[in-house]
Amino acid sequence: QVQLAESGGGLEQAGDSLRLSCAASGRTFSSYAMAWFRQAPGKERELVAAIGWSPIGTYYIDSVKGRFTISRDNAKNTVFLQMTSLKPEDTAVYYCAAGRRWLPRPPDYWGQGTQVTVSS
Repeated sequence: QVQLAESGGGLEQAGDSLRLSCAASGRTFSSYAMAWFRQAPGKERELVAAIGWSPIGTYYIDSVKGRFTISRDNAKNTVFLQMTSLKPEDTAVYYCAAGRRWLPRPPDYWGQGTQVTVSS
């Protein structure tokens, strides 16, 4: 069982940067692929970025490539999503997720979500 808790969401202006964090419980964090999904109002939840276990690989949806960076700290059971050059279309609830498959879609565990709002 893995429990995930996101933090770092907020209200930002277009062009700003924001970092999301996700703290995971459990002793097997490093064996999970970790991911960030997002869901905008009226839209389906989509996989934004994912990071694998060792050897580590990453995945990004096209719309965030070059702007978002996913990383993980296995010693601290934490995964991050660094978001730069934010756009209004990045507005969504962002969910941390963990899974044993690659890509973790669908994942095995979900966090509660954190709201990111980007104003123009």
